[in-house]
Amino acid sequence: MSKIFLQDSFKEFCEINNFEVNDQQVKIINSLEKFLNNKETILSRFIKKQERLCFYLHGAVGVGKTMLLNFAFERLKIKKLRQHFNEFMINFHDFRHKKKDNSTITAFVKELKKKYDLIYLDEFQVTNIVDAMILGKLFEVIFEEKIKIIITTNTKLHDLYKDGLQRDQFLPFISIIENLSVQKELQINNDYRTKNNGKLQQIFFPLNEKTSFRINQKFREFTREINKERKIVTTKGRNFVINNFYSGIARFKFKDLCDNNLGAEDYINISNLCKHIFIEDIPKFNNENSNQQLRFITMIDVFYEKKIRLTLSIEENLNNLSSSNKHSEVFKRAISRMFEMTKRP
Repeated sequence: MSKIFLQDSFKEFCEINNFEVNDQQVKIINSLEKFLNNKETILSRFIKKQERLCFYLHGAVGVGKTMLLNFAFERLKIKKLRQHFNEFMINFHDFRHKKKDNSTITAFVKELKKKYDLIYLDEFQVTNIVDAMILGKLFEVIFEEKIKIIITTNTKLHDLYKDGLQRDQFLPFISIIENLSVQKELQINNDYRTKNNGKLQQIFFPLNEKTSFRINQKFREFTREINKERKIVTTKGRNFVINNFYSGIARFKFKDLCDNNLGAEDYINISNLCKHIFIEDIPKFNNENSNQQLRFITMIDVFYEKKIRLTLSIEENLNNLSSSNKHSEVFKRAISRMFEMTKRP
């Protein structure tokens, strides 16, 4: 890979897009530039210095992590892949299901190596035991093949899968990343996504007759003179019916999307049909409905990645929407993203 220079072009990028040049973000760009330009040399092998193969960027919601790595990724002239972490793992599990043998991790990574020198995984998080048990071996083989990884996440490395089932079996993954990564934290007090909330026009609360009337009015505004359709989304044999579909605009109740046993792959397939989604009757979250909340968080992550516009009716002002204890930290990201996804264009 030829050398990449990011510092000057980042400042120019900020000026063109009317972004303020933030010193903390510039420091991350400088570190990322060094990481991308670092190559293993004969001297580094001789002194047994391990090549850094992972750039692990963590920080609070809305501070610009994804913006920074997107900026760098778009300027790389190499074989590269950008995927949301959920989608990356779905692809791996699909591959494993088809192969059904003990060499699936090696075979999967060999296929990656043929196509990519660098993989960018956005919104890295570990929430289930299946992924937790696999990641150590998967990343070990990825690094053996000298595929570079860049990661954004809200979670510090040592807090990944915290309090998860059989977490001791996940610790080898943390050790691998720690030994082979450059870890950086982006610390900024502001959440850029919640700025200019005066533009927020597409969240309606509380849940009452007036709110119902207003969201009906908004839906008619977007779907006037468009024919209604019924769509069936099939995911691994599961059928999900969209009864209110108007040429890329869909309307759901919260319970339709989050009370049923749906996961990231279902939400990806729904989003592939849609450009604007109305979701009604979003409740307050607590420890009693934490499973529905986790599905809701996953859904928001997918819709954000797919650039879906949202219109919502909700029990509380978004700033005051409560959370279960279990998901309170990761829910902050969903709140931040909903601010952005519901703004008028």
